Amino acid sequence: MINADRPHLWKQDVAASVDLFNAWFMRFAPQAYRDTRAITTSAVKEALHLLNDMRDLNPAVLKAYPTILPTLRMSTAPPIARDRLSGLAYLPNTVVNGLEKGKVPRGAGVETSLSSICEIISTLLDRDIFPWLAASTTPTDAERFRASTIVADRLCGSQANPLIRNAQEQRQLELIEQFLVRRGYRRQAPAHGTPLTNMEAGTFTFRWNIPIRSEAREKSVNIPIDVVIQPKSGRPGDFPILIEAKSAGDFTNTNKRRKEEATKIRQLQATYGEDVHLTLFLCGYFDSGYLGYEAAEGLDWVWEHRIDDLLQLGI
Repeated sequence: MINADRPHLWKQDVAASVDLFNAWFMRFAPQAYRDTRAITTSAVKEALHLLNDMRDLNPAVLKAYPTILPTLRMSTAPPIARDRLSGLAYLPNTVVNGLEKGKVPRGAGVETSLSSICEIISTLLDRDIFPWLAASTTPTDAERFRASTIVADRLCGSQANPLIRNAQEQRQLELIEQFLVRRGYRRQAPAHGTPLTNMEAGTFTFRWNIPIRSEAREKSVNIPIDVVIQPKSGRPGDFPILIEAKSAGDFTNTNKRRKEEATKIRQLQATYGEDVHLTLFLCGYFDSGYLGYEAAEGLDWVWEHRIDDLLQLGI
């Protein structure tokens, strides 16, 4: 084991990891938020134009421009999540998720579905943001600006966190790539559908979909692995090193999701044997509760602030 059997170091490692994440967040998050806000403000202004300042909210407009739905969700009091809208409109989550991706559902019930969504939005619409609706007047430029800014801020808040999370994960993968390239490894595209044991020694790849047996289905299913490495010392038929990049900006979220990695390693070992290992690459808020749970499940980890520990995997 690299760190899982060293609980006397966990407290200081957690502190160092939190400091590293916070330093990155302070540099990256403000610009990410500004960039996201510029994009969302433009989207909100366009949506208000298409909706005639919320006076033409109807199924026909939603059908023609389904991607305005996020703006509509953030225009209610309170703003509602996708799942909440699906529940209130008695629709499958796939309908709302599809609309936000620009996909209008097919079939005879599409008009009913869109009408239901419009009815929910109209009922919950935040009238304080759009005061001209109650007054039956044309909004002034100042009122339009205020409304679009409020909705854009709400929408930006819902989109900034995933953007920051994705950027942090990409940064972790870039660090691993730099670490491997300095040691003479070559990156290759993931060979989806081919056995992992075919991987050439001294190579690595990102986000390889690996087939595993599923108890709930007769056929195998794919699970993504962030980093797959075949060491230089690897021989034909050797199983590669598997790494999951994990980052978190608070302790609560990690403890809610700590079962994900445990489930993944059980699936891998059930398919490929008990000798298969999954190593976590951690940066951020991972407390002793999270670490203890993962250690009990047989998982080990490498801290980003001590990346040289990757050498202990045989790289």
